[in-house]
Amino acid sequence: MTRVEANTHTAENSKAATEHSDPQPTAERGRSTPDSASAPVEVVIVTGLSGAGRGTAAKVLEDLGYYVADNLPPELIGRMVELGSGAEPPIRKLALVMDVRNRFFTGNLAAVGEQLRAAGVRTRILFLEASDDVLIRRFGFARRRHPLQSESADGTLTAGIAAERRRLDPVKTAADVVIDTTALSIHQLHRKLEEVYGGDAATVLQLTVQSFGFKYGVPLDADMVFDLRFLPNPHWIPELREKTGQDAPVSEYVLSRPGAQDYLGTARHLVDLTTEGYRQEGKRYMTVAVGCTGGKHRSVAVAEALGDALASNKDTGDVVRVVHRDLGRE
Repeated sequence: MTRVEANTHTAENSKAATEHSDPQPTAERGRSTPDSASAPVEVVIVTGLSGAGRGTAAKVLEDLGYYVADNLPPELIGRMVELGSGAEPPIRKLALVMDVRNRFFTGNLAAVGEQLRAAGVRTRILFLEASDDVLIRRFGFARRRHPLQSESADGTLTAGIAAERRRLDPVKTAADVVIDTTALSIHQLHRKLEEVYGGDAATVLQLTVQSFGFKYGVPLDADMVFDLRFLPNPHWIPELREKTGQDAPVSEYVLSRPGAQDYLGTARHLVDLTTEGYRQEGKRYMTVAVGCTGGKHRSVAVAEALGDALASNKDTGDVVRVVHRDLGRE
């Protein structure tokens, strides 16, 4: 894992907290990143049968760093690429979700792809399909009408699916990747898409270790919460009161208390077990909250130590970010 640091403060930050804040931007501390200005533009056009998993594919690609646009008019695709390239930071990975209702399917999809490739844009077409019986069952669960159902002769779901297959047949022929989701669970589809489009991002987990004060509330987005209020509070020691858990005297005091090292080791073990499960389930973000009363001493010291311990695992390539939510808030 790679360790990056960040401090988050409220508007009432004290001078002491400011002195302890990380002077480097978070994005520059974690790992070297490629020069986005020279990186090639990638476009993935996501299409296929209604109910075959386009929405799931869009969410997976978004997690893999793609900017996702839904049903963008075909004449704006080139303009979207230009705008993304000129944005700050530039958008180099773009996923366009298209369905049968879009006028995109009345033209030549292959020609559009060739135009983008001629402009130096790496373009791939992803087509998702499934069997009729599975599509019918999925529409039944969702209680939705098929987009072409009303256009079919008898107005049935079966006829709507058949009409869509006929209309999308040229699109499927032009596709670079065709995935049949008939027998795939959401997690299996997730992993298959990561294999095709993920690259290094497919296995990297973004892990945030966040210290906080219970008196300000538990972080709502925490996946795991550790409570350090069982340790003696440095607040009651005059020479430590004005310092924070980022200061060596406070850190040494907190981590040397009976039970502190055992708790830290157990916390790391639990986080390691959980992150492994997250990877298997295709989850790529995790927040571990470490709390004490005010979020200044104990939680900060332990969050720093836990972040260092997790970052010592170099094999996974995961990024560990340490954030102190309430430091300086008192």
